[in-house]
Amino acid sequence: MNIFVILKQTFDTEEKIVLDGEKVSEDGVKFIINPYDEYAVEEALRLKEQHGGLVTVISVGPPRAAEALRTALAMGADEAVLISDERIPADEYSLSTVLAACLAKESADIVLGGNFSVDQGSGQVAIRVARLLGLPHVSSITKLDVAGGRADVLRDAEGDTEAIEVALPALFTAQQGLNEPRYPSLPGIMKAKKKPLRQLGLDELGLPEGSFAPRTERLSLSLPPLRNAGQILQGDLKQQAAELVSLLRNEAKAI
Repeated sequence: MNIFVILKQTFDTEEKIVLDGEKVSEDGVKFIINPYDEYAVEEALRLKEQHGGLVTVISVGPPRAAEALRTALAMGADEAVLISDERIPADEYSLSTVLAACLAKESADIVLGGNFSVDQGSGQVAIRVARLLGLPHVSSITKLDVAGGRADVLRDAEGDTEAIEVALPALFTAQQGLNEPRYPSLPGIMKAKKKPLRQLGLDELGLPEGSFAPRTERLSLSLPPLRNAGQILQGDLKQQAAELVSLLRNEAKAI
């Protein structure tokens, strides 16, 4: 079974976001595997343990993204591919086009990814990849069982659960609760140094110029406004209600 995992390197969720102009500053920042992608890596490893096969992790990003791929290799993945090219825009359409071009050259039985990334949160890339490759897909999965060329899946449906059966090959995105990702062991870290990590650019993928042009444009980037301190309303209930209405109308401009 050939299992591929789409993986992204993101800010550590404990990091404080600092803007440098209209860009997020990366000075001194710790980067990690996107937490939802960790569930995808873990599920790929469990499928390999049950059914055998090969787990390959793929990422599009700057050279530093190799660190996240090495972490996935230390967890137990077999191979890694880093697609790094300054010409690739940070746009969901562009990223999915590049990933689909890479995966189209492979014979994948299952493609896994995170439900969304904690930095952008769009949840588009993996689903777009499925569309470009013509694969059935199920998002936000919390359980995955594979047998006989088919997959039985449970997916989170905003507080409810849906049961879905799909034929393989297929693509799935992992939701929290799918599993508990393992930590890389010391032997795993040592083995990861010897596992193959290929680096590709747009020229190797054979994508014609313009085929990965962005479909969106960022106009501005800013931090949310600082929250004002809370207020305790004084007086009886009638006075408090009147003051609350006044604050909502005159200060918050909510009514």
